[in-house]
Amino acid sequence: MLYHPREKGQGLVEYALILVLVSVVVIIILALLGPTIGNIFSNIIRQI
Repeated sequence: MLYHPREKGQGLVEYALILVLVSVVVIIILALLGPTIGNIFSNIIRQI
């Protein structure tokens, strides 16, 4: 019973860590694929 608030706080920390991990993965993917996606849009605009 005494550990209940601590477990709730631990759950919040786990959710925060998951969000940070997902954010880092998304940033890495965008950094790697960003120029490629930019080139694709540039080609589409040139064709129009």
